[in-house]
Amino acid sequence: MEENERSPDSTEWPSEGADVTDDTPQNDNTVGSRCQELSQAEDRPQESENLPMSGVRVIDVGTFLAGPYAASILGEFGAEILKVEHPIAGDPMRRFGTMTKRHDASLAWLSEGRNRKSVTIDLRQEEGVQLFLKLVAKSDVLVENFRPGTMEEWGLGWKELSAANPCLVMLRVSGYGQTGPYRRRSGIAHIAHAFGGLSYLAGFPGETPVMPGTAPLGDYMASLYGAIGIMIALHHREKTGRGQIIDVGIYEAVFRQLDEIAGAYGLFGKVREREGAGSFVAVPHGHFRTSDDKWIAIACTTDKMFERLSEAMERPELASTGLYGDQRKRLAARDEVNEIVIEWVGSFTREEVIQRCLEHQVPVGKVNSIADIFEDEHFQARGNLERILENGLGEIVVPGVIPRLSETPGRITNLGPTLGDATYEIMRELLEMSAEEIKELRRHRII
Repeated sequence: MEENERSPDSTEWPSEGADVTDDTPQNDNTVGSRCQELSQAEDRPQESENLPMSGVRVIDVGTFLAGPYAASILGEFGAEILKVEHPIAGDPMRRFGTMTKRHDASLAWLSEGRNRKSVTIDLRQEEGVQLFLKLVAKSDVLVENFRPGTMEEWGLGWKELSAANPCLVMLRVSGYGQTGPYRRRSGIAHIAHAFGGLSYLAGFPGETPVMPGTAPLGDYMASLYGAIGIMIALHHREKTGRGQIIDVGIYEAVFRQLDEIAGAYGLFGKVREREGAGSFVAVPHGHFRTSDDKWIAIACTTDKMFERLSEAMERPELASTGLYGDQRKRLAARDEVNEIVIEWVGSFTREEVIQRCLEHQVPVGKVNSIADIFEDEHFQARGNLERILENGLGEIVVPGVIPRLSETPGRITNLGPTLGDATYEIMRELLEMSAEEIKELRRHRII
């Protein structure tokens, strides 16, 4: 959902910060030697599983989804994910969406907080900052998504972080990126969809642009680019011994998905407008209602596909050169062609239409609700619905792990943890603090 804006009732993090600082150059030999020492340290995560990210430790200090989802992906494939949260409130995503019987866990948190250990540290206090830097020194990756400048305000800019760990890979996700005139503006997925050009395309011609689904697509997109960036940066670190910053703006992750619209405007001045359920590149290519009041998607992007559809409709003459057999003629007669398909689809049930289309190899699919998805045999066969027993909550269904790797498939070890569930473990075992020191930190509410 939201990326770096604090929720209205959340007081754990400042929303503004100082200017972003640049990293300080360091000697390559010194850095490489330091990184080698860190990678060979005894406190590295144990590679107990045959997973590609085993042995990598990731600190997720972000909130909500954009950025933290990148950490989720790494965790599914073996990385140890330390979720650093404020000691009192924790990540606001814990309270976002449908709540469960557990007071600190919404369904969104249980799903997207998967494969984490929760460690509580108050970064507003100097002792908390120093504690965090000790944690950074023993980690490989840091993920944050605060408004640019916030980390610097806390004394946790790249200068301080790279000094603590010169081989650190840092993912920074924000609404508009770390640079540019809009960098200080708060950003969430909905705004990124609009600013990045996606919302302008969503809806029907001449009508109000609509939200492209209620899911925070931009947050997921930005995180996917973030995960790719982390993998590239880790590979670069293996060769050079140097860490680096990955800077992703949510809006630009959205913009990058919009195929040829930049080229079409740059070359021809063409502005793509809203086209409803159809597409400007093909026809029929949209959503159609069946006789049992359900919906299907049909896509005929080539003349051959339309020929097959004509055969499925038992009207092969439609694909003749004199009628609609040529793509250009179909596009010119878009309304007529769509009306023919609407009438045909509307005379059969969804299953009947799908069966006829499949028999003639016409691209077709259900427009699924979540109820349809739960019943679909393909979702079941592919393991897309992961069912996990959670103490006190029963069986929780969450999306399964993708991508699928043949030799090292990912897994879900746990759903979103309770607040601070691993704080003592990390302080005692990783940072080697005494029980009395930990008790004192708790007394001052630093952890």
